[in-house]
Amino acid sequence: MPGSAVPPGPVAVDTMGGDHSPDEIIAGAAAAVREHGIRLILVGEAPRIRRQLDRLGIGDEIQIAHTDEALAMDEGALASWRKPRSSVAIACHLIRQNKASALVSAGTTAGVVATSRLRLRGQHGVMRPAIAVTLPTRPRPTVLLDAGATADVKPETLVQFAALGTAYAQVRLGVERPRVGLLSIGAEPGKGNKLVRRTHELLSAGHPGIEFTGNIEGDDLLAGKVDVVVTDGFTGNVALKTIEGAVKLAFDEVQAAIASSRRAKMGAMMQRRPLRQMRDRLDSGTYGGGVLLGLNGTVVIAHGASDARAITSACLLAHDLVAGDIVERIREQVSATKPSRFGRRHGDREQPCPPDADEQALAD
Repeated sequence: MPGSAVPPGPVAVDTMGGDHSPDEIIAGAAAAVREHGIRLILVGEAPRIRRQLDRLGIGDEIQIAHTDEALAMDEGALASWRKPRSSVAIACHLIRQNKASALVSAGTTAGVVATSRLRLRGQHGVMRPAIAVTLPTRPRPTVLLDAGATADVKPETLVQFAALGTAYAQVRLGVERPRVGLLSIGAEPGKGNKLVRRTHELLSAGHPGIEFTGNIEGDDLLAGKVDVVVTDGFTGNVALKTIEGAVKLAFDEVQAAIASSRRAKMGAMMQRRPLRQMRDRLDSGTYGGGVLLGLNGTVVIAHGASDARAITSACLLAHDLVAGDIVERIREQVSATKPSRFGRRHGDREQPCPPDADEQALAD
């Protein structure tokens, strides 16, 4: 895949978001610099950042942008308006000034999404942004979107999500023609609610660059049958949290089985490497987090409980996406999948999506 001719600019890291901020965030950022050579700008309380970097012995290698305002983990989308100098807002401002190439934050998802949408704005032609996450499937990972950015959508929006997911899979997974599946309650075209059935009609009509393979069911999410799974943000978030809960339960059961007897412990010692590889493959922190697609900038939203290792992965993900020109690839894919080609029935007129509650409150 062709990347940028110019090396990516520094990634802005929000040190004030997340359950373990700022120390774990800073430690993960420092590891990204040392292990991967990624250029970073740490956004947050400068004195505290400098002290932590000095303790890590890396104080002169990372830029700092000071702010003492943060989005609390329990704050919603309206905080983006109330706190114009939050660490997320400052990071977005750096991107708009071309002083940073991407944002990494483990802060509240609602706050990061709302602030990014307000400060970076949506790309031309993009109806709604979507959060893309990577599922640990074989033989290669699967992209799921939307994982929580936009709960209420129209069929045309889901078609566009297919375009966003296609571009993301091309850059992130290196798949030239990603297979796209629509999440439903049955594989047959007539299964699902009105939204899913109409979306299936539109995707089946054919769109340049979108390799639609039909519906997939919930038990296919981890089967690796497709490269991109498309759904609305409400369903996608529930599906993602269900998968995370199932994986945690499985790990807890394995650990309990290992600790159940001396023989089991000895067997586990002999299988340490495969067990460690399985843990790393299923750990969400390995994949860096979700990516907010459709904005004029790259935004990686790490898990709120991210440790230093997960933040390092998030910084690497942001860097790689910028190097792969993800924003431009999305622009090209969305342009090829224009609303006029969405297969509207004769007499239908394209209507803009109404603002959601948070957007309306900001407008008011």
